[in-house]
Amino acid sequence: MKLTFVGGASTVTGSCYYIEVNQWKILVECGMHQGGNGAGKLDRAPKPFKPEEIDYIFVTHAHIDHSGLLPKAAKDGFKGRIIATKATRDLLEPMLFDSASIQESDADWATKKAMRMGETPESPLYTTEDVQAVLPLFDVHEYDTVYHLGGGVKFRLLDAGHILGSASLEIWYQDSAKEKKIVFSGDIGKKGSPIIKDPDAPDAADFVVMESTYGNRSHRPLKESIDELVAAIKSTFKRGGNVYIPSFAVGRTQDLLYILNNLVREGRIFRFDVWLDSPLAEAVTKVYVAHPECFDEEARRFFTTRETDSSIRLHFVKTTEESMKLNKLKSGNIIIAGSGMCEGGRIKHHLKHNLWRAECSVIFVGYQAAGTLGRKIVDGAKIVRVLGEDILVRAAIHTVNGFSAHAGREELLEWVSDLEGTPTIFVVHGEDEAAESFSSLLAEKYGYITHRPVDGETVEI
Repeated sequence: MKLTFVGGASTVTGSCYYIEVNQWKILVECGMHQGGNGAGKLDRAPKPFKPEEIDYIFVTHAHIDHSGLLPKAAKDGFKGRIIATKATRDLLEPMLFDSASIQESDADWATKKAMRMGETPESPLYTTEDVQAVLPLFDVHEYDTVYHLGGGVKFRLLDAGHILGSASLEIWYQDSAKEKKIVFSGDIGKKGSPIIKDPDAPDAADFVVMESTYGNRSHRPLKESIDELVAAIKSTFKRGGNVYIPSFAVGRTQDLLYILNNLVREGRIFRFDVWLDSPLAEAVTKVYVAHPECFDEEARRFFTTRETDSSIRLHFVKTTEESMKLNKLKSGNIIIAGSGMCEGGRIKHHLKHNLWRAECSVIFVGYQAAGTLGRKIVDGAKIVRVLGEDILVRAAIHTVNGFSAHAGREELLEWVSDLEGTPTIFVVHGEDEAAESFSSLLAEKYGYITHRPVDGETVEI
């Protein structure tokens, strides 16, 4: 097997791994680069494969940094099959249409700017028509079942416990006398997350391509994070302000709504208004409700109990005009909006109008990649540029990392701890410090052979 790390090896975004084994050419992940540092150019850069020659694309979960280039692959000639769980496929439909809409809007804006300078018009990375073309290519598969591709290759999906439908991927292949096995972790969730089940771990592997997002640090316990969330909400309301939460449409938003509902039901906070200012998050929430087979027992009981009088007052904000009206709400509200790293979406407008208000709070509940607006705010910037305007940061800034859907350091170590033998671990999907620290831990604690590849590197295994 020849394995090429196309993207996501040197960074935490743009995941894509190219496999050549026997007669098959396979991609694991087809992710878009997100954040600053020339992400758009990376997505348009030539790849070390021809899309029309790819037989299969495995998608571990629906986050755009693992799936966002699927429509571009179809646009560029891919006609094979996309393998994922049904929940992942159902999540990707609204997500990819939303992504295409952003691509088209950004290209339209760039074209107008270019035309005024006499430059070449900008074309979108892909369009809604490209999304339409890619959706029929999905083959959905169940967890915990071995499927045969033929030609000495078989695979199985394990529940990764990260978001709805997320999976780790096991691939067995025989290209010599001995059958070998490679595992792609995908993004691993943590135990005890709201709504979805805990992650399953593989029992054996010769090679593992393993994420290391939080490989150098642990999350605070969920209970402590919920306590911190309660304190931030209460203090903000006491000051006479609103709470603004930049949140990822998939996973984090649904967890937050679940937790906020529980807080009201338990009487820890009086009933209040929550404005979900994200049409995508609304669509994703409906997909979540349609897949109770992915829920843990507590969540199944919660969603079958109707107690509207002791729940949050949830409002779905559909239009831009409705979103703009939220700026007239001065206190006692929670506004949840995308994007989670503040790089786009309606949250940027809310930050422009409220980041300078000392009575308000911004609560970050997810990972903020280097170079993003969210990362600059979390790192303590006093002034940030939002929608072309410099904005003073006077709102209280809270980072509550216990809500992360990613496993922390100890949970990552536990996930890989029971592997038989001495597998080689390719440590990917982490910033330099996290990936290097985690590589060292794996070698010291378990004696595993570790390697941190770089994007563009090819290995024979």
